[in-house]
Amino acid sequence: MYTGTRPGAGRDRLVTLDFIRGVAVLGILYANIVGYSEPMLAAAWPGALSVPMDTGDRIAWAVQLMAIDGKMRGLFALLFGASLALFTDAKGGELQVRRLVWLGVFGLAHYFLLFRGDILFSYAVCGLLVVAIGAHRLGASAALAVGIVLYLLGAAFSVVPYLADLPGEKVALLSCPDMAQCLSAAEPESYWSQVSSALTRAEDEANVMRGSWLGIVAYNLTHHGSGPFWGAYFALFESFPAMLLGIGFYRAGIFAKQDRQAGAKPRRLLLWSIVGIVTGSALSWPFIAWLMRTNDPLYLTFFVLLGPAQVARLPVILGLAGVLAWLAPRVADGWLGRRFTAAGRMAFSNYIGTSLIMAIVFQGWGFGLFGTFGRLDMMVPVLLGWAVMLAWSYPWLKRFEYGPLEWCWRCLTYGRWFSVRRVT
Repeated sequence: MYTGTRPGAGRDRLVTLDFIRGVAVLGILYANIVGYSEPMLAAAWPGALSVPMDTGDRIAWAVQLMAIDGKMRGLFALLFGASLALFTDAKGGELQVRRLVWLGVFGLAHYFLLFRGDILFSYAVCGLLVVAIGAHRLGASAALAVGIVLYLLGAAFSVVPYLADLPGEKVALLSCPDMAQCLSAAEPESYWSQVSSALTRAEDEANVMRGSWLGIVAYNLTHHGSGPFWGAYFALFESFPAMLLGIGFYRAGIFAKQDRQAGAKPRRLLLWSIVGIVTGSALSWPFIAWLMRTNDPLYLTFFVLLGPAQVARLPVILGLAGVLAWLAPRVADGWLGRRFTAAGRMAFSNYIGTSLIMAIVFQGWGFGLFGTFGRLDMMVPVLLGWAVMLAWSYPWLKRFEYGPLEWCWRCLTYGRWFSVRRVT
């Protein structure tokens, strides 16, 4: 296995996993930027954006949907599954359960106090299920096969609630193409009244987010108190299968060192990974074009994102994991590679930390920029967030053994105090 001795690498760590996790945590910020700066509905449906999209914004939306949305979340879940198997093999199931329970606690705090797009709680629930059914013991072939089947079934199951709404939506759009006029004259229980209700809820949320921190927390508790549990439920159809894929990759040795001088195995890994990325991207484009051509209808958007787009992004997720596993030993010892690896070592701190930074930037108790950025403008805080993560993680790990939240999580998991300073 490809382990590292660089500052803060720790003992017996897979540097390949840390490097890929560093890429993923930067990508997660890009994926979450709309949720940080706009009502949560706008993260999936462009119709809820406070700033209507111009041509540049539409291009930015298409690029994010093609390259980032769902892919980084899937890659993160895949890595979580690999790490879960690695930790459980070394430390046992009982300690893993304690670790996951504490992760769930952190996730709930993150959800209610900072950002309703939290994934930690759902990952904790899915991880507990993996341990409970013994899925972490699966061999490579079984884990990959079961993960792929469940991922595809999850996509099919997720779109079922929208199938009955699509014909009515199409009729409503054909009979009244002017959205503003249709909304003003919407009849109760009609399609347009449902769209109006969704927009009203988004506007109410935007007003809350422009207010005080206590008001935001109260809103999260009173209006979205069951959100983490619904998120965990839906994660069973996407994140749980992705974790099984990560277990399969780990058991297959994908995250072990890929020698740059070795023969066919690394080249085959790279070739098939590129094929996966190209194939999945090619499958995604028709659905993106479909939404652009129809101007993002509400139900069709959710149908596409939860069903066909989820199927199309599966080979991209697998391909990204393979390409980055091939790339890691070739770049991880370089100047930039060390910084990506350090960011991955501190993915927990970076994930929560970016939520805090973005809350300060956008929420009313901070700079109050919520709802003022177009889709293209959102790249500015994304790039700044990337710079911060890459700039601080490596120097921190030169002095300390763990990231601040990683250290806290470790102490709680083991029930004892660890020194945070590096042992030299």
